Amino acid sequence: MTQHSPTYEPEYEKLGYLNQNFRIFHPRDSVQREFSYHYHDFYKILIFLKGDVTYYIEGKSYALAPYDIVLINAGEVHRPVVHSSRTYERIIIYVSPEYLYSPEKSHCDLGRCFARAQQEKSNVLRMPSVKSSKLFSVLKELEDALNDTDYAKELYREILFLQFMVLLNRATLHDTLHFLETGKANEKILAILTYLNEHLAEEISIDFLAEHFFTNKYYLMHSFKKETGYTIGNYLAIKRLRFARELLRAGMPATQACFECGFLNYSTFFRAYKKHFGESPIQGKNIPGG
Repeated sequence: MTQHSPTYEPEYEKLGYLNQNFRIFHPRDSVQREFSYHYHDFYKILIFLKGDVTYYIEGKSYALAPYDIVLINAGEVHRPVVHSSRTYERIIIYVSPEYLYSPEKSHCDLGRCFARAQQEKSNVLRMPSVKSSKLFSVLKELEDALNDTDYAKELYREILFLQFMVLLNRATLHDTLHFLETGKANEKILAILTYLNEHLAEEISIDFLAEHFFTNKYYLMHSFKKETGYTIGNYLAIKRLRFARELLRAGMPATQACFECGFLNYSTFFRAYKKHFGESPIQGKNIPGG
């Protein structure tokens, strides 16, 4: 099986659509739930408040402690595993890429915290005394503002949200919190995930990966699915489509983006892109953002 899957059908689920700049939720699950692997086309910030939860993101696992901050890039496959019937409480913020990287914010990279997470190879931030910090205080004020009906309520929420993002980015830049090390992980699968993300445009087969990483291909396929929740072919498909979308937004012609992101056939690329994003590559090219 090569990287050029004829179907390009992800086995994991894309959840949620965001037609606003940002949204905030405060779920409390008092009944133990099982979550499947999923991903979003927007960025996600989760502030863990209570529960007995391990968070899995792109083959890595994190045993969460109260007030940990989880940063999930658009397209990263993830799921929480709830280990007991203790209430699972968290605050969730969804942020659209178009808003996070809009031209009017080009002087101030609000997505730097997500880039830092990728650089540190960790998705979870832990900050001493975060509950008493200004960051958490602004977050609570932002949450309270959702019920605000006073003058200029939408503008007030946006100001608070921007303040929260500035404080979060400052915290990551000034090391007032630290990135949590992943729990026990399959180092070979993590190495393969890194390799796949760094070689999306190249032709990759399972036989090649097995030989390159000195492992049996059937064991590799089984381990990859077990650790990540999806097959190698499907993982490559979704990552290539997202990479293509970034190239299109940067101004690259659709035919060139097709081959730059690892597709061999434009018609296959066109169908996969339209099915996944709900628009053609030509339409995707006209969307601002990053």
